[in-house]
Amino acid sequence: MGYRYLEHMTDVFIEVTGSTLEEAFANAGVSVVDTMVDVNLVDEKTEKKIQINVKDLNHLLYNWLEEIIILTITEGFVPKRFSVKITKKGGYNLVATLYGEELDFKKHHFKVEIKSPTFHLMEIKQEKEVVMRFLLDL
Repeated sequence: MGYRYLEHMTDVFIEVTGSTLEEAFANAGVSVVDTMVDVNLVDEKTEKKIQINVKDLNHLLYNWLEEIIILTITEGFVPKRFSVKITKKGGYNLVATLYGEELDFKKHHFKVEIKSPTFHLMEIKQEKEVVMRFLLDL
């Protein structure tokens, strides 16, 4: 597993790791979905595409997490697996394919609704491996 939940009094604080930035972002996607539903019960029946263009890495992570929350809660698509490609040219461009299915509250065991990601406590370190921490407001 490329993520773990950290201690926080009121919200969800997650640490994600990956050998590349793309892998870390994919693991962040799984962690967000697994916070809302049981990701192990999701089947890969459909795919959706996401593209994000922003100026810096923190905004890329914020927008990525926000897109996944909106896709799941508002549009009713729950992704299980993420294929992510990130390029940097003047800013950051993320193109991703998400594999999942329509949200079914009975099947997927809904856990909690996330209001939004936050910039508070957000941290991205790129060394031997990529380590990202972020807070989700419940």
